[in-house]
Formats: sequence, C-alpha cells, structure tokens
Amino acid sequence: MEQMDLQVFATETQTTNLAALSDEMKTYYEKRLIDNAEPNLVHDQFGDKYPIPEGSGKTIEFRRYSPLPKALTAITEGVTPDGDNLQVSAVTATVAQYGNWIRLSDMLELSAIDRNVEQATKLLGAQAGRTLDTITREELNGGTNVLYAPKGADKTEVSSRSDITADCRLDVDLFYKAAAQLEAMNASPIDDSFVAIIHPYSAYDLMRSEEWIDCHKYAAPEYIYNGEIGKLGNIRFVKSTEAKIWGPADIVPGYPRLTVKTAISASATSVTVKEVIPEDACQKFAGPVAVYLGGAANTVTAISYGAECGTLKVGTAVTWLCGC
Repeated sequence: MEQMDLQVFATETQTTNLAALSDEMKTYYEKRLIDNAEPNLVHDQFGDKYPIPEGSGKTIEFRRYSPLPKALTAITEGVTPDGDNLQVSAVTATVAQYGNWIRLSDMLELSAIDRNVEQATKLLGAQAGRTLDTITREELNGGTNVLYAPKGADKTEVSSRSDITADCRLDVDLFYKAAAQLEAMNASPIDDSFVAIIHPYSAYDLMRSEEWIDCHKYAAPEYIYNGEIGKLGNIRFVKSTEAKIWGPADIVPGYPRLTVKTAISASATSVTVKEVIPEDACQKFAGPVAVYLGGAANTVTAISYGAECGTLKVGTAVTWLCGC
C-alpha cells in the first residue's frame, strides 16, 4: 500500500499571524460611534428661575416681610391700639458664568475620519447639562436641617454624619418623619406633595416597601415629574444618579481616606498617616480640606511628603488618636 504524507504542504501555508502579512490584516472601522452613558438630570425642574433684564447688573434682590404675631389682646372700645411696625429683610443672589470649549484646528476638521465638530458640540452640551444640574443641586441641598438613617435592625438613632456606617439604611418611617417636620414648619409642598430626589441605590431600599406606589399607578399618571418613580404617602420620589451624595472628598487626588499611623496621646496639630502620598500631590495641595478625624470635624491645612509615610497638619489640635 502506498503511503501519502498529508503534511507535505504544511510548512508553506501562510496564516494571519505571520509578520509578512501584517499589512494585510486591517482593522475594520465601524462608522457608528459608541454613545456615552449620561445621567438623568432632574434638579432644574424644582428650582425657581428669576431672569435679570439686560443692563440691570449681576445681583438680584428679594424682599421678605416678617409675619406679625397673633393679636391675642382684646382692644378697648373707642381706643385706637398702638399698632405694629413692618419689618422687611433683603435676600440677594449674584449670577455667575460657566462655560468651556474644545480646541479644534481647521486641518483636523478637513482630515479626520470623524465629524469632530459635531461630536464636540454634543459633548459640550452634555457637559453643560451636568454642570447646571449640579449647580442647582448644590443650592437645593444647602440647608442645615438633617435627618440620618437609623442603624441596624433595632434602628438605633444616628445624630451625626461621622456615626454613619454601612448598617444605616433608609426606611419608610424616616421619610414620614421628614414630611412631618416639614409640615410642622409650614413648608409648602410642590403641587400636592413633598419631593425627594434619591439615588438608585436608595430607591432599591424603598421600592420593596408594601406602602410604595409606582408612578404608573397614580390616579393621574400623566402629571409626573421627569425621573419620578413613585410615592410614599405625600412624598413623591425622583431618581437620578446625580442625586446629592455626602461622602469623603479627596484630600488629595485619589486619597479620600487616610489612616492614622502613629498614636497621639497629647495635644498636637501634626498627624502621621500610613499612606505614602506622592510628592507632587503634596506640593499641589491647596487646602484646607474638611475631614473627620477621630469622629470629630476638622480640616487638613497642609501635607508633608515622606518616603515611608505622609504627615498632615490639621486646623484643630487633636488630643487623642489611636494609631492603626
């Protein structure tokens, strides 16, 4: 029987991974661009807008008359009472300008495969929307009346932001309590309800409640806010990933939290931390930055670089800290 070598031509077969054919292996260019995921912007619909006419300056002034107390003293017939005085106070606001632009050359526009002017316009529009939404959000969240989520299964009351842990969860009772406090202060609802703007993670904890009503089940579902998902009692909930989150800001870029290295047993304004903070970041530190140190509010005013650890200078002397 005659035998045939089936591999006789194998050494001459060229494959796609050979260097000699690398110029033949092109990358296919898909002309459809990938869209960026953008947040649902909801804050502007809850802020009042007051235009300033052209040529009228940058500051707008509002006036507020103080309410008169109850007149509970009976007047005497034929005697004119002393009367009361008007008291007015002014509230002012100054407008600020925000903007940005993208540098593109005419040569780039002529030679590039993508329509960069069109994409730059789209990106700048998205940036403008997120910027204005954030500015409005910060104003809406500028109050000082705060309620904190209770801690654990026994719902231990939390009275300080520094005491918040992962065991603190939003519940229905907390929102009813917030609505009751607003009503007690004669706060006017928006339309027929108060409004809570919440993050999707917070919405998860609430939507499982038996008292939750989805917005499509409203008696008049056509009158809903942008981003509205449902209600509890007289509170309507609007969901957005841009909802305000109070969390640790970066002390320096990439370091929202630092760990105390050396214990402090006497009053000191210098705190050594375990992290080695890059030298250029220490040099660019512009402080002060608000922090919680040992559970108490403080500020970092300066950072010193160290090859093995960093040193923080704080605004308020620390009397005791445990090293980690």
